[in-house]
Amino acid sequence: MLQLPVYLDNNSTTQCDPRVVTAMLPYFSEQYGNAASTTHPFGWIAKEAVEKAREQLARLINADITEIIFTSGATESDNLGLKGVFENYASKGNHIITVATEHKAVLDTCKHIEKLGGEITYLNIKEDGLIDVDELEKNIKRSTILISVMYGNNETGVIQSIKKISGVAKQHDVLFFCDAAQAVGKIKVDVIDDGIDILAFTAHKIYGPKGIGALYVRRKNPRVKLISQMDGGGHEKNIRSGTLNVPAIVGFGKACEICMKEMTTEANALKHLRDKLEHNLLKLEEVHINGNKEFRLPHVSNLSFKNISANSLMMQLNRKIAVSSGSACTSALPEPSYVLKAMHLPHELANASLRFGLGRFTTEEQINFAIKEISETVTKLRNENRTFNSV
Repeated sequence: MLQLPVYLDNNSTTQCDPRVVTAMLPYFSEQYGNAASTTHPFGWIAKEAVEKAREQLARLINADITEIIFTSGATESDNLGLKGVFENYASKGNHIITVATEHKAVLDTCKHIEKLGGEITYLNIKEDGLIDVDELEKNIKRSTILISVMYGNNETGVIQSIKKISGVAKQHDVLFFCDAAQAVGKIKVDVIDDGIDILAFTAHKIYGPKGIGALYVRRKNPRVKLISQMDGGGHEKNIRSGTLNVPAIVGFGKACEICMKEMTTEANALKHLRDKLEHNLLKLEEVHINGNKEFRLPHVSNLSFKNISANSLMMQLNRKIAVSSGSACTSALPEPSYVLKAMHLPHELANASLRFGLGRFTTEEQINFAIKEISETVTKLRNENRTFNSV
């Protein structure tokens, strides 16, 4: 029997994979040592578990284990990467280039850097959600120290031209930072092949636990140096102090190991379900896909349902289908998505848009149910609106 509500909000967070939970359990009550305790077996075992996980993370993105720094999540990783570069490379310059559609963890950090005297250029995007790489290059100047562009957008799934962007950055001797929280584990992300210098990702987007993330920091060609944003015991190579969350780190490692093995098959299955969902919902009148249809993550769909309010639609669906109207960090705001507004989507369509995030545990039965319920609800709301407007 189909269990309700059907969860289609996997961009905000994912269910913890049972295999991940199983891997974590011993480190709560059996092997509960502190990884920084070097004088007894409890600490040794914990440290060994952390280093195994570090290797699992590194393997997933083709990094060296010495280049992985554990954090509390992608938000902290974004803060550490951006602020750490700004402070360390102050003698070279104070200019950072980013994009208007970045996650709030990047945008708000950039606003903080502006208050510290930094200069931020916020690039606009084209109507399909992609940036103009030529425009990016035109904005580079002598004082530019960092370019920050996310891999795949959390609202539309649009994938930027990462290799082209990194190529431009390298040509101008500028570091390239990438928030890849939505992309890592869903599609191939290779920091060497992609030319990424600093990369943020997190466990809870890939069926791992919440509260644990990582920052990749390149150690050669070029060697990137960051100023720590948290003082303490000098953990994580003096870049991020704080007692390591061993159970969560173990879970993060296991989640990456599973993604490494199953990512390609999973991506194909999710694309099939996503395309089925879209194909059937597009049969309704005035339904639009937002964002580039070719360059996007396989599990994401952002649709506008003209002539109805997204909030009204969600209220009708919320006991049956869990979806959102944008980022989980901004979904409580009454305003339309800033991402869709930046794509020049008319206010009416931006205000009528839903984000669907499919995941590992999404089934064909759930998609069939979603198609039926959404189609019926959209039709019902439109009929009600027509009746109201005719009175």
